[in-house]
Amino acid sequence: MEIILKEDVQNLGFKDDIIAVKNGYGRNFLIPQGLAVLATPSAKKVHAENLRQRAHKEAQLVKEAQSVADRLSALQLKLQAKVGSGDKLFGSISNIDLAAALEKQNEAIDKKYIIVQGGSVKRLGAYTAKVRLHRDVIADLAFEVVPESN
Repeated sequence: MEIILKEDVQNLGFKDDIIAVKNGYGRNFLIPQGLAVLATPSAKKVHAENLRQRAHKEAQLVKEAQSVADRLSALQLKLQAKVGSGDKLFGSISNIDLAAALEKQNEAIDKKYIIVQGGSVKRLGAYTAKVRLHRDVIADLAFEVVPESN
């Protein structure tokens, strides 16, 4: 079954992608949730026309996303955490903590667009996370986990 995605769906595709999925997944989940529409010939024509009209706006969005990516790569994030023996953290640092730290730096990025390698960090040290700002722009965000000072 071919569908046109109306929103980004993780591990499936981006908004406005035409993809093939299994019938049950499309009919029972994606379409009722409002995440996709059936890719009929008329829907494909409307979709193509919308993409043509949106091409200029898309270029502007990519340019803005690239400027945000440049700002993120220049940031020096240090996240403080409580530490036990052997540099192990009490708890972990995840994309939620990174989103909060970026918010303090005046960079509002939704936590669902931040991907920490392995899901979370459980030791002190320097790490890198990926931030998806646009389908064509993925930035590397370097951060360091340091012990909490009392």
